[in-house]
Amino acid sequence: MFSGIVEEMAEVVEVCRERSNVHLRLHCSFTGELKIDQSVAHNGICLTVVEISGDTYVVTAMSETLERSNLGALKPGDRVNVERCMPMNGRLDGHIVQGHGDGTAVCTRIDDADGSFTYTFEYPFDPAMARRGYFTVDKGSVTVNGVSLTVCNPTDNSFQVNIIPYTYEHTNFQDLRVGSRVNIEFDILGKYLCRLAHFSE
Repeated sequence: MFSGIVEEMAEVVEVCRERSNVHLRLHCSFTGELKIDQSVAHNGICLTVVEISGDTYVVTAMSETLERSNLGALKPGDRVNVERCMPMNGRLDGHIVQGHGDGTAVCTRIDDADGSFTYTFEYPFDPAMARRGYFTVDKGSVTVNGVSLTVCNPTDNSFQVNIIPYTYEHTNFQDLRVGSRVNIEFDILGKYLCRLAHFSE
C-alpha cells in the first residue's frame, strides 16, 4: 500500500522489451536501500524490483499493466514519480493508494493559478464502471501519476487538480503538457461503497 506522497523522480536508464513484457532500468537516490522483491510505485503503478546493479534497478511491467498505464511509452531520459510502500507505523499523509492503476487520463488544459497551477484531465466515461466507483467527487481524492491530490470541479469524464510549487518542482508534473497521458487511480473507499450499495439494492 502507498500514500501518494512521491519520494522523488527516478530516471529511466534503459527500456528492454521481451515478448509482451517491458523491463525498465531506473536510477534514483535510494537504489542502495532497495531489495529484490520490494514493491515500488512508478507513476502510481506498483512494480516489483527484480534486479539491482550498482546505482540502478530493474522492474518488469506485463501486458495488462502496459495496457492500463503510460509505462509502455517510457523511454530513456524520462522521469518517473517513485514511492516505496508505506510502513505500517507511518503517517498517512496522502490517502490510501493501492498502486493498481485504473486507467489513464489525458491532460487537456494547464492554467497558471497565480503561483500555482491548475491541471484539467479527461478520461473515458463508462457508466458501468462509474456504478462500481470509478469516478471522481468534488474534494475527494485521486491519484495522478502516483501523486495523491484533491479533486476539483469533477464532471462525468473530467476533473481538475491544483498543484502547488513544491509538488510541481518535486514531481513530473513539470514535464506534463497538454496531450500528456497520465495514470489515474480512483479512491478505493469509493469503490467499496459503490459495491456495498449494489449488494444492498
